[in-house]
Amino acid sequence: MTRLWTGKGDDGTTGLLYGGRIPKSSARIEAVGALDEAQAAMGLARAETAQGSELDIILIGLERDLWVLMAEVATGSEHHSKLVEGQTLVTSEMVLAVERAIVDLGSRFELPAEFVVPGQDRTSALLDLARTVVRRAERAAQPVLREGSHALPFLNRLSSLLWTLARWAEGEPLPTRTR
Repeated sequence: MTRLWTGKGDDGTTGLLYGGRIPKSSARIEAVGALDEAQAAMGLARAETAQGSELDIILIGLERDLWVLMAEVATGSEHHSKLVEGQTLVTSEMVLAVERAIVDLGSRFELPAEFVVPGQDRTSALLDLARTVVRRAERAAQPVLREGSHALPFLNRLSSLLWTLARWAEGEPLPTRTR
């Protein structure tokens, strides 16, 4: 059986992408952890949707985009030149794709004019939860990102998209996953 641990982190450090070790309590690792939680929260919302539905497909794509963002955050400054656009480095095109999704979905229904109380249904509540975790990840990532990174705009738009998806889910009877 393959061992699922290395023991290298027993000293309170963790490895970065492309090398180097830093304390698990560092701001960079806090940001990676918050992004990991955001991805998991989106996965929880996705678990409520029908496999292959439009919402399922959107969320899978966004979860994969978060892998790219986590790779960027988990790379030390000295290895930034090794990042690959769209694979380990967030691009402006990724931000634009999220913006287009917000516009597309927002054009399909009337957006609320007042504050929204989350919890109209399970799917929208989970999308709102994911949105709040993304906002926390955005705050955590800000101090560790390089100037000019597209990661913060991506996270900012992602939270707006999750809000829009939650409102869309409230107004549309979305198919749920069958077990």
